[in-house]
Amino acid sequence: MMDKKPNVVVIGGGTGIPSILKDLKDEPINLTAVVTVADDGGSTGILRKLLGMVPMGDLRNCLSAMSTLPKADLDLFEYRFKNNDKFLAHHTIGNLLLAAALEKDGNINNAVQDLCKIMKVNGHIYPACNQALNISAKFTDGTMIQGESEITAAHKSIAKLWTSDARGNEPKALPQAIHAIMNADQIVLGPGSLYTSVMPNLVIPDLGEAVVKSGAQVVYVCNALTQKGETSGYTDADHVKALNKNVGHQFVNYALVNDKKIPANSVDFKKYTEYSYQVKTDPEAMKQQHCQPIYKPFLVMTDGDAVCSGKMIANELMKLVNNK
Repeated sequence: MMDKKPNVVVIGGGTGIPSILKDLKDEPINLTAVVTVADDGGSTGILRKLLGMVPMGDLRNCLSAMSTLPKADLDLFEYRFKNNDKFLAHHTIGNLLLAAALEKDGNINNAVQDLCKIMKVNGHIYPACNQALNISAKFTDGTMIQGESEITAAHKSIAKLWTSDARGNEPKALPQAIHAIMNADQIVLGPGSLYTSVMPNLVIPDLGEAVVKSGAQVVYVCNALTQKGETSGYTDADHVKALNKNVGHQFVNYALVNDKKIPANSVDFKKYTEYSYQVKTDPEAMKQQHCQPIYKPFLVMTDGDAVCSGKMIANELMKLVNNK
């Protein structure tokens, strides 16, 4: 009997897409995550510089989110060594396991597939590219900078984004990622930092082209809060416009946008220093981008942070793909 389950591909990175992958993995779909390999901060950044390897952190987050292992096993996989552990300080067990698998296999995709089996992942996880990428940004003031963490720390408005490999050449996407995208019924972008988690995948030329040509329903999960510099003053339509501009097509069909007002003083801006303000809605400007917004209270508050409800987002995505 032919498998009638829809093919859903989620593209992004950071801590954003794992928040919905955890719930999507339990839906009756064929789920694939395509994950950025341009991160250069934290434990990932240290291992990347020290060992010259593909960044691990975003892939590890997705492995945890899509794993069906018991919580005790996942807690060990996510265990982070304490600050006074010298060489191992700040590193997670998962990052070190991925580093070991990469050294054994000599190939990041093979390493991820090995860990998918060990972690009993429900679905597929592919790095966007089989090598580490560098993100470069040109800001609206004309200056340019390279590096994911440097771009975030600059707190400047971004005009254009692009990626390159270690030699400065135009990268090629992983063939398995392209295949998943071309066979998708629904492609989900985000949630996550627009310019440093979502867009680095889409500006890989052949990957962005595949998304446009796939014929899939493209859904953007809009952030609830703006990020200093990167998206300061952005409305929901500005986020979609930036995606369309950098890919070169008006390709986003739907946007899931939180319309729940964030209570005053409920966000800890000292702890989450990259945040600025709640994203404002602009349905008329959305029409100009040929994008249909879906406004609902997709937000939950936790530990002084405003995050999307993975369950609500998953439910809405299932409605859209089943009505496609």
